[in-house]
Parts: sequence; C-alpha cells; structure tokens
Amino acid sequence: MITFDRFNHFLSPKIMIQEERKRYILEMLNDKESVTVQEIVKKCNVSEITVRRDLEALALKNLIIRTHGGAIKTQTIDHLFNYDLRIQRNKEEKIAICRKASEYIQENDIIFIDCGTTLIHLAQFITRLNNITVITNSLPVVSELINFTKINLILIGGNVISERKAIYGPAAELFIAMHHANKAFIGADGVSLHKGLSSYDANEAAITSKMTENADHVFLICDSSKIEKNSFVTITPISKINYLITNRGISQTIIKKFKKTGINFITV
Repeated sequence: MITFDRFNHFLSPKIMIQEERKRYILEMLNDKESVTVQEIVKKCNVSEITVRRDLEALALKNLIIRTHGGAIKTQTIDHLFNYDLRIQRNKEEKIAICRKASEYIQENDIIFIDCGTTLIHLAQFITRLNNITVITNSLPVVSELINFTKINLILIGGNVISERKAIYGPAAELFIAMHHANKAFIGADGVSLHKGLSSYDANEAAITSKMTENADHVFLICDSSKIEKNSFVTITPISKINYLITNRGISQTIIKKFKKTGINFITV
C-alpha cells in the first residue's frame, strides 16, 4: 500500500508543475487503480482542461487508459513501481552491463552505488575485492555485501521506502553530501542528450543527483531501453556523466552523438 505522505509538499495551494502532476497521477493509480478528473483537480489545484491534457499525455505513452471521467491503470504502472517486476526486466542485459562496470572498480576505491534495479547486480561482482568502501541507499545491495568483511559497507540513513527497497529523504541527502567518493555508479529511467538523466521517482532523483555531485567520476549504468528517453523528474545534465555503460543495440549515430559530449560510451 503506497501512502502519499512523502508528497505532502505537493498538496499545498500552489499549483504543481506538469511533470509533478503526471508523477502524482501515476502514484494515485498505482495505489487505487482508477482515478477521476475531479479527484486530480482537487489534489493538484488545477483546471479540468489541464488535467485532461495530462491524462492524454500519459495515455500516449501507454501509461494509463483514458475513461470518460478519468483514467485506469495499465500493467506498465506495475512495472514502474514494483521492484520485483522491474528487477526481472532485461535481467541478462543488466547482469552483463554490471559485470563490465565492475572492471572499473579497484581495491581501495570509495564508491557510491544507488538503488536502481540494474545496480543490484553490480554487488555480486565486487565481492572479490579487498579494502573497498561501498556507500549505498540500496537495501538489496547491503544484503548482498553484508557478509564480506573486507568490504567497508556504509548504509545511508533516512526514510525506508519499502516498495523501492531503498532509503530516501532529507536525512539521506544530507548524509551523501557529507561524504565523498572517487566513483559513483548510478542508474536512470531516462537518458537524453538534450534533457540529461531523469527518473520516475523524485526521491530517487534527489539521491542520484547528490551522488553525482559528490564523486570524482560518474558511471551511468543502464540498459539500452533507457537511451534517448525522458522521464518525469530531472536528475542531472548529461555533462555530469563520465562513463555510460549499456548493452548493444543502439545506433552508431546515437553513440557518436554521446561520444561528442566527452562521455566514454561503452557497450557490452
């Protein structure tokens, strides 16, 4: 059951921006499977016309099904918010990508690992290393590494969000700001040359952004389905990324464009 407590700042009389509204609509549908235009109008403090435009935009992306007075959820929403479903999507590609990414981790490194469903697979490839420090907000990463005593494991403190199996919130962001890593391994729901990295989740975006700010080198780890896609919440500009590691299947034209920005673009 998802609660809306972490979105209370959206429920003030101020008007939400478009991407915040879309995200909020998807959260509502994930919780109750259907929603009316009037419910959204009341929660978001916007006009019916604005809400209908938002719903049409979401329907075009096959995220919802429009009804006469509102919308109902699709299976796509389950894949957006359900960790166990997301972790199975493109699993073999994710494992191969993380195996490659692990080659860039050396003994004595201090690394951030964020909570994306790709990054959990990175943990299994670093257990062979000695004297590395792993700072993470991912509970599955902690579970994978907790018995390896030669790894200095630091769990970021904050609010535990059970459906994301991760820790978020202001305390978590402050914790990251107080630490520095020489490498950050992060994920994203969307990666665009023009709009940068983006996420479906505002909490995830905030954590990932802090990690990129406090690392010497940033490694973006994602499968090719995320490339040249945009999500709801901006994380960071593409210029902040040093390495992008993904699977094959991306056109050479797109790869060349990314490389022109100075990114080390690696496919496996």
